[in-house]
Amino acid sequence: MDQLSNLTTALFLLAWSFFVLFYGFTHLSNNEVPLVRSVIYKNSEPKAPNTSKSDMHRATWRTSGFTTDRECTVDPESRFDCGRDRVLSQGECEDRGCCFSPLPSPVGPPWCFYPRWYPGYKMGPFSPSRRGESATLTRTKPSYLTEEIPTLTLEVMEESAECLHLTIKDPSTQRYEVPLPEGVSHTKADAQDVLYTTEFQEEPFGFIVRRATNGRVIMNTTVAPLLFADQYLQMSTTLASSFVSGLGEHYTSLVLDLNWTSLTLWNRDMAPHADANLYGSHPFYLVQEECGLAHGVFLLNSNAIEVILQPTPALTWISTGGILDLYVFMGPDPQSVIRQYLQVIGYPMMPPYWSLGFHLCRWGYTTSNATRSVAQQMHSANFPMDVQWNDLDYAHQQKVFTFDPRRFGDLPKMVEEFHDRGMKYILILDPGISSTSPPGTYPPFEDGVKRDVFIKNATGQILIGKVWPGPTAFPDFTNMETRKWWEDCIRGFYSEVPVDGLWIDMNEPASFVQGSVEGCPDNDLERPPYTPRVVGGQLNSGTLCMSAQQKLSTHYNLHNLYGLTEAYATHSALKNIRRKRPFVLSRSSFPGSGRFSAVWTGDVRSDWEQLGFSIPAVLQFSLFGVPLVGADICGFGGDTTEELCVRWMQLGAFYPFMRNHNDKPNAPQEPFVFGQEAQAAMRSAMNLRYSLLPFLYTLFHHAHSSATTVARPLFMEFPTDPNCKSIDQQFLWGGSLLISPVLKQGAVKVAAYLPLGTWYSLHNGQPFYSEGQFFLLPAPLDTINVHMREGHIIPQQEPALTTAASHRKPFFLTAALSADGSARGDLFWDDGESLDTFEMQNYSYIIFTAAQFQIVSEPLKLNGALDSLVLGGVQVFGVDSPPLYVLANGEKVHDFVYQANTKVLTVTRLALPMSKPFTIQWGP
Repeated sequence: MDQLSNLTTALFLLAWSFFVLFYGFTHLSNNEVPLVRSVIYKNSEPKAPNTSKSDMHRATWRTSGFTTDRECTVDPESRFDCGRDRVLSQGECEDRGCCFSPLPSPVGPPWCFYPRWYPGYKMGPFSPSRRGESATLTRTKPSYLTEEIPTLTLEVMEESAECLHLTIKDPSTQRYEVPLPEGVSHTKADAQDVLYTTEFQEEPFGFIVRRATNGRVIMNTTVAPLLFADQYLQMSTTLASSFVSGLGEHYTSLVLDLNWTSLTLWNRDMAPHADANLYGSHPFYLVQEECGLAHGVFLLNSNAIEVILQPTPALTWISTGGILDLYVFMGPDPQSVIRQYLQVIGYPMMPPYWSLGFHLCRWGYTTSNATRSVAQQMHSANFPMDVQWNDLDYAHQQKVFTFDPRRFGDLPKMVEEFHDRGMKYILILDPGISSTSPPGTYPPFEDGVKRDVFIKNATGQILIGKVWPGPTAFPDFTNMETRKWWEDCIRGFYSEVPVDGLWIDMNEPASFVQGSVEGCPDNDLERPPYTPRVVGGQLNSGTLCMSAQQKLSTHYNLHNLYGLTEAYATHSALKNIRRKRPFVLSRSSFPGSGRFSAVWTGDVRSDWEQLGFSIPAVLQFSLFGVPLVGADICGFGGDTTEELCVRWMQLGAFYPFMRNHNDKPNAPQEPFVFGQEAQAAMRSAMNLRYSLLPFLYTLFHHAHSSATTVARPLFMEFPTDPNCKSIDQQFLWGGSLLISPVLKQGAVKVAAYLPLGTWYSLHNGQPFYSEGQFFLLPAPLDTINVHMREGHIIPQQEPALTTAASHRKPFFLTAALSADGSARGDLFWDDGESLDTFEMQNYSYIIFTAAQFQIVSEPLKLNGALDSLVLGGVQVFGVDSPPLYVLANGEKVHDFVYQANTKVLTVTRLALPMSKPFTIQWGP
């Protein structure tokens, strides 16, 4: 009888297991929920009637399960690490209630991982909250973490039809939260318009976000436990595909490697290289789904974060503090995702027109005469250049807000000379303020002490680190008084040296000593229970003590925000002082930086690998809402070569921000130092950029006003083309121009992918009819391949040596006709430097359309900025037959040429006022 009972029991358990697996598979597999592999069944229960509209697209279920050895039978790629904080023995792992199963290789899937059923928080019922609905999460059984928070509050907010916002925080203690300024206001949507549905697992707590249109799982956090302790927050989720971009700033491809990699977000003074945390932190990622759909996720958290990527595909967020403040952006296309993200963090600033010109800098222009000389040689060699820079060479004893009286004694006069020539001037401004000058000799420090603007150590004394001038104090830009003091310092310096912009460097903040000259306290802020994989091994490596005190919180919480807060203070100061559009270049960045500054990619090396990786770096910042971005052309560290510098100048001509910058000990790399062939190639690329500045400026207007991207990954414009998903050796300007640079030494051809459609060589109008394929294109040293997309019109202008000069030159239009003879483009135009011209309606805006053998200009808004400017010519790509005549506003034009082999019509010697409508016609 006992044997029969045992057999019956065994058969029952076996049948039950098959039922669970079968039910889970049939019920969930169509929606691609990876819960199928867990021995957890879904028991959906109808909710009681509720007036909340969110119940119309949200489900809640309870789960039950049982612990067996099968809970540890998990595909290796789907294991979630239970020992991220340290290496665990089998006993230590099992003491945590986790599974231990070694694999042949120590690199890859974890040996210690969570079982299918791991105790977690239990979710209570929803109730209305001020911004949405909230529920209590309670952990009845503690995890292995110390200082775990047993009761949490979940709040779910429908910010808009496309944006879901969830927060998880401690209801009993006020924890640090990132104070992002409000972006574009969201509009609440009706339930039927919402692009997402949500489902909540009650125990252990987790949630699933689906795309409402097709049921696609966007996030599923039920696959691993939520952990929430004082200094350790962890949440895992599956991913909808393996095409994930973002999570910067790192030396990576555009699409991230999910093969058991980790990315640390912790701002650090670190030259770009693989497997290192770099200058900025952007906890945002974009996922390309199937069929051209996309979504994004943003964790608003400024603490040290590690993101673990695994091939499931899935990722795990681990933060050392703050709260879990999560935004999900539903797109549905990639560009919409970016717009929705920027509605939270803020749209980018509108740059001054001159900042789109060429910039030249070197650490090593040791005198004002040396600085004058390079600017003069650039223009003498007919190279366009708008902005001359100085690194810290200008400063007396390397102290900011001073200039060396011997080597740069006539700095004010030099700047005046640049201004007389239509040029601009920028210098570096580090945040570190020298603290050791004799009394009465250095007002920035002495005034700062009086006004209490500096970061303090744990005992309340000014924290002293060490940077270029030696011992230094660090301004606390979260303090309003500090921002006023900073503006006063800039104003005082500007009264002597009227700079046109400021370059804020070393603002991670960087320090040459660990923590401070006196060390740091031995506490949990300096040595937290868990430290992500950071360069140096400790959070205070190369920066300030984590226990340092700022107005808003400890540096432990604020470190990643330092560059953003300095950029805000500097942008505000320049705006108030100059009463013109500010230009700020920052090395450190965080979400929202694009509202106040440009960014460059730091101390790149002069080599071919770094040339290639500069493209995904620029494109990543485009996703982060920082469109004005570039890399140091020809490289900052090490000696360049002539060929490398030519290819880098060609690529750099299409960075949104174009600057050649070089380190002290390296060989010169100004364009004029190379041979005549190299100079001609560089000059050609620079003149091409300058001719395209009206188009580039218009792209920046759209980025500022509607959050479009400037430098654009191909997948952004062609989301349904699977070949575009991972391309990051080519990129677009807007939707019109495709740039395909040479990135390999010795190459004279380039394999360029042209998406479906007709693409015209911008060089000569040669058409390429693509079915979505690669073309092997000639690329001799004097050539960068740029193709214009059918259906577009771009405004151009005759180039000059400065934008001040080119801004007054005649315009010309380039139209690339579609098969039906149509095209469209636009021009945004203002004085290039006044504040808030778009917001104050102080600008001109023109639409250009091509159809029926004519191009028509339609000014939609005029403010006088175009009154003295004319259209000098047009070139039209794709004119199928030779025209017998050309008319401009009904009058015959005699100066036109048709090239039959490329089907290009070129019309010159026009003088049509840009401020009035015009029509250019041609006929067979």
